[in-house]
Amino acid sequence: MEISAPAIVCAARPHGETAVIARLLTHDHGVVAGYVAGGRGRHLRPLLIPGTLVAAEIRARSSSQLPFARIELIESRGPWLSEPLPAAGITWATALTATALPEHQPFPALFDALAALLDAICVAPSARGWAMPLLSYEVLILRELGYGAPVPRPERDDWPVILTTFDRLGAYLERYLLADRRSGVMAARAMLRERLARIEGG
Repeated sequence: MEISAPAIVCAARPHGETAVIARLLTHDHGVVAGYVAGGRGRHLRPLLIPGTLVAAEIRARSSSQLPFARIELIESRGPWLSEPLPAAGITWATALTATALPEHQPFPALFDALAALLDAICVAPSARGWAMPLLSYEVLILRELGYGAPVPRPERDDWPVILTTFDRLGAYLERYLLADRRSGVMAARAMLRERLARIEGG
């Protein structure tokens, strides 16, 4: 396997003393896990923040081998992780992606939608500007994985209905995509829900 493509960092966990195993979402190859040597070091650690867009070179000698990945920064999401609401949105969207999607199956629509959602989170003046794209991404990920989500689309300015829709979608995600691995991932969504509810006492 040899892949050279832009990728969105969706998760990274330590491996050994200095390395990281990163889960990267690519446009044409879906989620790919890669061993990043020195990923916990000063130079690479900021590149492995969830939501960051990187140029990835991923290589493996055989299908049974964990690929090695080399990454270079394209666009960082680091500055927004110090803000509670954007941080919660980025953390949830990338954790859902890393957990729910099978490896090596292309989902180009999800790559484009996640990239657009992350852009919206980072440029919108408030969560009101990206709450609807987030709901749309959740619906899309359910549909791409073969599950319907019969949830009416709320009006953009109807915040109570947006939160109700958020709760209904959460039940679908928990039931269909995260039934066996939901604890940590759904905790990220619960934190996001708590912070969204503070907007105008929603």
